[in-house]
Amino acid sequence: MMNLHNLPPSAILIFGALLLPLMPKQLRNLWCVVLPAAAFVWVWQVPLGHEFAISFLDFQLELVRVDRLSKAFGYIFTLNATIGLIYAFYVKRWAHHAAALIYIGSSLGVVFAGDLITLYFYWEAMAVFSTFLILFRGLEGSKKAYGAALRYVLVHVAGGLLLVMGLCICYQKNGGDLTFSAELFKDPHLGSWLVLVGFLVNAAAWPLSAWLPDAYPEATVTGGVILSAYTSKTAVYTLLRGFPGYEILIPLGCIMAMYGIIYALLENDMRRILAYSIVNQVGFMVVAAGIGSEWAINGAVAHAFCHIIYKALLWMSAGAVLYMTGKSRCTDLGGLYRYMPWTMVFGTIGALAISAVPGTSGFTSKSLTIHAAEQAHLFWPWLVLEVASAGVFLHAGIKFPYFVFFAKVKDWTLEKADIGEPPWCMRIGMALMAFLCIFLGVYPEPMYAILPYQDVFQTDPYQVFTAGHLVSQFQLLMFSGLVFFLMLPMLRRTNTIAIDTDWLYRRIVPMFYRFTDWSLNGINRWTAALVVDRLIPRLNHFFARGPYRVWVRVNMPFARLNRSMGEVEEFSARRFFYRQAMLGILPIGVTAFLAVVGLLILFFA
Repeated sequence: MMNLHNLPPSAILIFGALLLPLMPKQLRNLWCVVLPAAAFVWVWQVPLGHEFAISFLDFQLELVRVDRLSKAFGYIFTLNATIGLIYAFYVKRWAHHAAALIYIGSSLGVVFAGDLITLYFYWEAMAVFSTFLILFRGLEGSKKAYGAALRYVLVHVAGGLLLVMGLCICYQKNGGDLTFSAELFKDPHLGSWLVLVGFLVNAAAWPLSAWLPDAYPEATVTGGVILSAYTSKTAVYTLLRGFPGYEILIPLGCIMAMYGIIYALLENDMRRILAYSIVNQVGFMVVAAGIGSEWAINGAVAHAFCHIIYKALLWMSAGAVLYMTGKSRCTDLGGLYRYMPWTMVFGTIGALAISAVPGTSGFTSKSLTIHAAEQAHLFWPWLVLEVASAGVFLHAGIKFPYFVFFAKVKDWTLEKADIGEPPWCMRIGMALMAFLCIFLGVYPEPMYAILPYQDVFQTDPYQVFTAGHLVSQFQLLMFSGLVFFLMLPMLRRTNTIAIDTDWLYRRIVPMFYRFTDWSLNGINRWTAALVVDRLIPRLNHFFARGPYRVWVRVNMPFARLNRSMGEVEEFSARRFFYRQAMLGILPIGVTAFLAVVGLLILFFA
């Protein structure tokens, strides 16, 4: 009997998604919830150390490789998918669910892949099927979605090309060994750097990060919830697996943490605020990967676990507002606590969790990364992370709920009678995520128990709920809150456009396209005019009429020697020889002479 553990968890979701069009309409959405729940059970039951490999051509593909790192990401990926698809229960388009399931399944495939070839296959599948979650918004009437989807897929295709080039170099350097581990990249070379950059594209590392706030806000309501969890966190997993201790990641993560805050504070669109917040939060995890210690990796995994939950909750609340009002700009929103009280409560819990308020999941996870920076005696990264923690409270902890739910609106363009709570499935999804935010904030031991390195908790016991931690965190939050309200006139909502690095490829790519069109197509037109319109017709005319004219030229001197000819007789003789050649009526002597000449040429050649 086949061992079910050998079935990759990705197969459960991908093949289950392919069955959706064959199922009764009434069961499709329920089936979408059952599939990630079944994958969660698979992750829970699969033993540590389990491996499953197959031979393909000359490669040994390790489809399943289970250790504590992959299992931790497997837990949160499947848990988030289950609740996210409960939230999306109202969606009627089965193709949307199919794309989401294949995208999530591909993310699981990356997490449990033991070799880089298998990882690359799933990596590209992620890019393709996540694009549909943006394109489907175009079917709902959004014109921006198509452009965002095009830019999104082009960026990820470029990242995939860098990744595959790096894989080819690594394959040559390592004698055909592509087992995905830190040992493969222990000695940096061109291949390892290309692979790293390919991973950093998906991690939205600066200056390659503009694709995320460009694309995610243009996704469907539920597409934004799904997208917020997988692409960037899968990239974090690959950094923790393949590049722990790469010191270049520390300053890069610090830049991401600060950059995300600055742009989130400048933004007016609530979903773009949350998109920039993803860049900020992933920056913490990239710093942890750069530190590379056991505490740092534990902190990155814990932070990724909690980040997926509270970020999904924030996207759910923003999606509920967008679904009920059709508005996404903060200048068009405000005062919704009267009409959407439960959405406001759930969104506020997510905002408190991302701000690491004690009693929420952000406090019990983010502090591990800061603790790792302290242990490594990295003062400047520690300081940047502390400042970034304060900045998170400014843009996501206060700005998002304040301007969406509480701020007064002078000229409200919304019809209040049409505003209310979202469908029941959205409220259940938000309630489950809010419960997890509070549960893991009060009782984090279940999360700590699945972290990769358990020995550190024995050798260096870490207590998150200490007086020092609580007092310092409350001081940080109170200071951030004071700054926000003192600077509120400067942070007022305005219809502004923040120019990001995507401005470069939005402008340069069209210019490059026009230049290539002018240069290359200009060469094509010049070549067509010279060769096709002039040279080829003349060559055709020459080869069609040339032999006849040669025959005339050969015979005319002999005709002139035989008799004196006037102009009329010479013209008649030319016509005679030309007509003779065209009809193939040649004197026997001439034919024999030409045959002898041909044989002599063949003989001496």
